[in-house]
Amino acid sequence: MRSVVKEAGKAILTGAGLERKAVQDFATTLRADFRFAPLNALFLIAIYVAGLVVFLQMYSFSPTAVLLFMGSGLALAVIFRVTQVWEAVVIAGTADCLLGYLYLRPDSEVLLVSAVVAMIIAPSVQIAYQWERAVVLRFGKFQALRKPGLFLVVPVIDKVARFVDQRVRVTDFSAETTLTSDTVPVNVDAIAFWMVWDAQKCVLEVERFEDAVILSAQTALRNAIGKNDLANLLSERDRLGHEIQKVLDEKTSGWGITTQAVEIRDIIIPKDLEDAMSRQAQAERERQSRIILGTAETEIAEKFARASLHYQNNPVALHLRAMNMVYEGLRQKGSMIIVPSSAVETMGLGALGGLTAFGHNSAGQDPAEVPEVPPED
Repeated sequence: MRSVVKEAGKAILTGAGLERKAVQDFATTLRADFRFAPLNALFLIAIYVAGLVVFLQMYSFSPTAVLLFMGSGLALAVIFRVTQVWEAVVIAGTADCLLGYLYLRPDSEVLLVSAVVAMIIAPSVQIAYQWERAVVLRFGKFQALRKPGLFLVVPVIDKVARFVDQRVRVTDFSAETTLTSDTVPVNVDAIAFWMVWDAQKCVLEVERFEDAVILSAQTALRNAIGKNDLANLLSERDRLGHEIQKVLDEKTSGWGITTQAVEIRDIIIPKDLEDAMSRQAQAERERQSRIILGTAETEIAEKFARASLHYQNNPVALHLRAMNMVYEGLRQKGSMIIVPSSAVETMGLGALGGLTAFGHNSAGQDPAEVPEVPPED
């Protein structure tokens, strides 16, 4: 039961968070006339509370007046927060004044004044965050570009066309099933880093500049894919991203937007082609390994050929080398080496029995304990 309650509470909080984010995002679009933030709601409720205090000082206590004042303030705050347009301010404010007049007449002048002051002051106080610029229109014409902080707008006459975020933005885009120059269908995913450096241009000269940047980036990506073959796409991602960034920046600079970088995240090729490329790479590695092995054999043969020149006219050196080879082989306990008799005679070790005695001697036995083996006839 507790888990169910917790899950329900999380769902409610998540839904409330999404709704709040949706309202905040709506305030930055062209459909909103102003931003009604918590500070504006505080101003509106404070004006109604001040009006209620004045009303109670002028007239006797009335529960109806208290309900009308506080209910009107809360209702208008919610309506202005959700709608954020001047039409809602005019219509909801007029309805509030009419309702107060009907219930409190002839003592409704305080409520009427409070409603008018709240409708004028509360939505007029605007705030822009540090990373934003506010584009203000007056009678539909560009009025000013407001910097971060508090600023005022004239009710109904002024419109905050948009709060433009001037931070660096990251946008992902893709080109699905695009043919390369060697007619290979590929799916390419990329990301673009861009920012608005002139809020006035991006709002007044292009509609929905975010969509314009994304679509332009997709077009530039498709053009770049069509001009390169698959090998270049796979090996020269940085160069491809730089080309797309250059083309995109030339197009968006006139909108007050600059593209800082474009990065290729993933290149997806058909499964059959991927298997074929894998087999090709495996065969290429096998070929390289065989070439390396052959090269090593050639180098070893050359080294042996050079070594034979030193042993050709120097039998003592050849004898010492042969003895060293036998010693290295018999140094390990239990080792056995079969040596041709001619090599044994060359090394002066006697018959095969003498070679065995030599092996036992190198294993740690005393030379006096080794039995003497008669020479062969």
